Amino acid sequence: MPEVGDKFIDFELPDQNLNKVRLSDYVGKKNIVLAFYFLDFTSVCTNEMCTFDRFLNELEKLDATVFGISVDSPFSHKAFAEKYNIKYPLLSDFNREVIEKYGVVHDEMFGFKRVGKRAVFIIDKQGIIRYKWVTENPRNEPNYEEIKQVLAKLK
Repeated sequence: MPEVGDKFIDFELPDQNLNKVRLSDYVGKKNIVLAFYFLDFTSVCTNEMCTFDRFLNELEKLDATVFGISVDSPFSHKAFAEKYNIKYPLLSDFNREVIEKYGVVHDEMFGFKRVGKRAVFIIDKQGIIRYKWVTENPRNEPNYEEIKQVLAKLK
C-alpha cells in the first residue's frame, strides 16, 4: 500500500462513459482525490459519492479533481451517476488491478469477494501522495472537512 510521501501509482481505467482515464494525465495539472468505495447503490457509498459531488465546486476551487473508484462495471457507474446526478468521473476497476496496486482490497465483505475498501488518497501536482485514509469498516465515511483542509494547504 502506498504511503504519504510516496509517488503515485499510475493506472488507466474506463469511466462511466467508457472514456479511458489515465491518472498521469492529471498529475501536474490538478491535485487529485481518489475516493475508493465498496459498490454503487449501497447506502454508505451513495452518501459518500453524493457528498463529494455536493462539495465538487469547493474542491475544484481548491484546484482538485475527484475520481470515484469501485469494482463496478462502467454500466453500473453510468446508472449510478445518472440516478444521483454525480458530475465527476466514476472509474471502473472491474478487474481489480488498481485496488490491488493501492492495497485497498477486502478479500471478502458481506459475501462479495475482492471488493474495494473505502479509502481516500490525495495526490499533489508533483505526483506525491499527501493524504491517505483507509478504513476496514465499510460503514465509516471519510472526514470531508479534513480532505478540504489538506487540499487548501496544497493550493
